[in-house]
Amino acid sequence: MSMIRDLRAAVRPALRRAHNTSNYDATRDPSVTSAVVDCAVYRDGKRVSDHVSPAHAMERVRAEGGFAWIGLHEPTEREFAGIAQEFGLHPLAVEDAVQAHQRPKLERYDDSLFTVFKTIHYVDHAELTATSEVVETGEVMCFTGHNFIVTVRHGGQGSLRALRHRLQEDPELLAKGPSAVLHAIADQVVDGYLAVADAVQDDIDEVEIEVFSQATSRRGGDAGRIYQLKREVLEFKRAVSPLLRPMQLLSERPMRLVDPDIQKYFRDVADHLARVNEQVLGFDDLLNSILQANLAQATVAQNEDMRKITSWAAICAVPTMIAGIYGMNFDYMPELHWRFGYPMVLAVTVGICFTIHRGFKRNGWL
Repeated sequence: MSMIRDLRAAVRPALRRAHNTSNYDATRDPSVTSAVVDCAVYRDGKRVSDHVSPAHAMERVRAEGGFAWIGLHEPTEREFAGIAQEFGLHPLAVEDAVQAHQRPKLERYDDSLFTVFKTIHYVDHAELTATSEVVETGEVMCFTGHNFIVTVRHGGQGSLRALRHRLQEDPELLAKGPSAVLHAIADQVVDGYLAVADAVQDDIDEVEIEVFSQATSRRGGDAGRIYQLKREVLEFKRAVSPLLRPMQLLSERPMRLVDPDIQKYFRDVADHLARVNEQVLGFDDLLNSILQANLAQATVAQNEDMRKITSWAAICAVPTMIAGIYGMNFDYMPELHWRFGYPMVLAVTVGICFTIHRGFKRNGWL
């Protein structure tokens, strides 16, 4: 993952320059950064401007009303400085937005809300191995104000382009302002959790079937695959569980920056998130049980091997003992000079070994 992130950081400036040349005109404000993916003004639920700078967008909003939606992708501190100053964003929130790798949270400042979402993407794989990457994470951060929303995305997943187009097709909802966009982002993130949870459930079912299959139970299964899946579920859990409290606040506590009608929609998102959280906690408990069962099967298999080794050692001890006694070269030993002494000793040895073998076989040791 670090190699991919470094490669993306290396090629991003060139891609942004090409994007800027094709999508933005030369009249943009110098404070505009190359990290801007899209910037538009919305009024009465309709997009009324395209390819404007954040400063120009806010000038139009202050003069004509509506709100501005600025989307950024992995901005640097220098790239984000102009936008932070234009919208009066809190320095602590700006620092979190630039550095990324934040815990899902909701923070309230004087004139804005700062929300962090962890996006989760399921990584398709032909076969689950001990090194398979099951989930890939990213981040979407939102600065929500009275007349603006700034979204900052980190990672290769969680694109908001399709979401923006979908919202533009619903002017009535978009007319509710920035809180409608915040809800749509939260809803998309949580819907992604639901899809990933179903896919992870299939992987866990596959591992569970394999662990308890007759062929696998003989060799104790593959603990490496179970442990790897458990680590991926833990990453999933870190994205879902901390978001419960922010969604609860957005759905239950009145906020100046959240439209009362939109707050009702947050309740549905919070409900879906609670369901996903229960699933993830269930995954963790189930994987613990599967891992313990796998280790127990490995222990049982080792015990069976030890019983077989012990049984054959006991059988081999009989001829070894008898041969050792007759190899001591004493003159007066039982049946030493008898003509049939040698065959009799062999017969007795075989008989004792057969009896011991039958006893072990009856008790399930062999």
